[in-house]
Parts: sequence; structure tokens; C-alpha cells
Amino acid sequence: MQAQATNTVDPGEIAKFEAMAAEWWDPAGKFKPLHMMNPVRLEYITNQISAEFDRNLKADKPFEGLHILDIGCGGGLLCEPMARLGATVVGADAAERNIPVAQIHAEQSGLDIDYRHTTAEAMADAGEQFDVVLNMEVVEHVADPLGYLTACQQLLKPGGLHLCSTINRNPKSFAMAIVGAEWVMRWLPKGTHEWKKFITPDELFNLISKAGMEPVDRKGYVFNFAKFTWSISDRDLSVNYVTAALKPAD
Repeated sequence: MQAQATNTVDPGEIAKFEAMAAEWWDPAGKFKPLHMMNPVRLEYITNQISAEFDRNLKADKPFEGLHILDIGCGGGLLCEPMARLGATVVGADAAERNIPVAQIHAEQSGLDIDYRHTTAEAMADAGEQFDVVLNMEVVEHVADPLGYLTACQQLLKPGGLHLCSTINRNPKSFAMAIVGAEWVMRWLPKGTHEWKKFITPDELFNLISKAGMEPVDRKGYVFNFAKFTWSISDRDLSVNYVTAALKPAD
């Protein structure tokens, strides 16, 4: 399935990630921040899915029978653990060069994941629907956040779960996500993020509601410089944060 032109894809943002595609699975490369954050991302995702669909995470394949879409999947850092937990997984990305990287790594890992170069709008137009849509660190890179979130809503089955993470917009997030991560630590190339595209938690909840979903939870991802680790916070959403929302059941 080929990517189609939409009003939410930002070609400049796609070019940034295509330039880094080969480094997705290098924990010391340009995606080092995601590798460091991935354990807390997975903790939140698995806990939300297990609670919503009444799954026992101690079971062998707790997500068996669930159809999960990771939109903006990159190299598959979230797709692979979802597949290992038993889910049927589709990974979609508008950056074409990400797909073969993800496919090769999944094959090497013995995992069957359906990777596609496409967009949320194209999949929604095709009538596809999923139990869960993972929308992680993508909304701050699109041209039309409301249009994009509306497409994500259309991709959910009634009663489906939408998990969306992004970066808050305030002086602290500029200092941490841009000055710290891009300029000082050089974890990401300069220009990876644009501060003006960051979205506050209240703004994101409002957009999610306008898109036809019901926000039900939000948490912060907090980086501890002393321990050099990430943790989940109920209160500190000042930089990175994640939200959960449901599509109303019919």
C-alpha cells in the first residue's frame, strides 16, 4: 500500500525521519532517547490495554486476538513487543525508508508484523479498524493535528483504545527537548523538533474530544538526570506525556 497525499502529512518532517531511518535499532544512535524511554512507554501501553480489554499480562500471549495499529511506527520499537505479546500488529509510517528497516528487523526477530508505507487517512479511507491505535510521538510532527486525530478515531473500532504521547509546550520543554536533547546531549539532530508544534495536555485533550474520542487518562514521562532513567508520573506532565482515550461504543 503506497502513501497517499493528505492534508496532515508534513513533507519536511518526513524527510527528517527518512534521513535517520537506518539508525532505528541502534540504542546509541539518533533514536537513543526513544530506546531509553521505551520501557516506560511499554509499561503505560501494556497496562492501559490490559485494563481496557481485561487481559492478564502474566499470561503467555495476553494480547492474543487484539488487532493493534502503530501509526508512525518508525523502525518498529513498539510493534515488536506488541507482537510478542500475541497481538496482530500493523505498523504504518509515511516515511518510506522506515519500512524496510522495520521489516528486516522483524524477520530477524522471527516476528510476523504487517508493515506498510501509508498514512492514517489512507487507512481510514479504506475502512480499516483496530482495537488499539498507538499514536506515539507523532502528533507534534503533522501539519493538521485535528485532521490527523480524526483519522485515528476513524481507525478505531467502537470501544477501541487510542494511546497518544507527545511533548508539552512551555519554557521547560524547550530547555529539555530542544536545548538539552538536540543541542547539548546531541541525542537527536538539531531541528528534529519545532517548539511551536508542541501541544499542551489541555490542548491535546481538547483535540482528542473534537476528533470524537473520550479522554480518560494522562500521565507524564519524567527523566531523572541523576539516575539517567525515565519514570511515569501522575503529576509531572511538564515535558513528555501520554494520554489514553476511548472511541464511544455503538
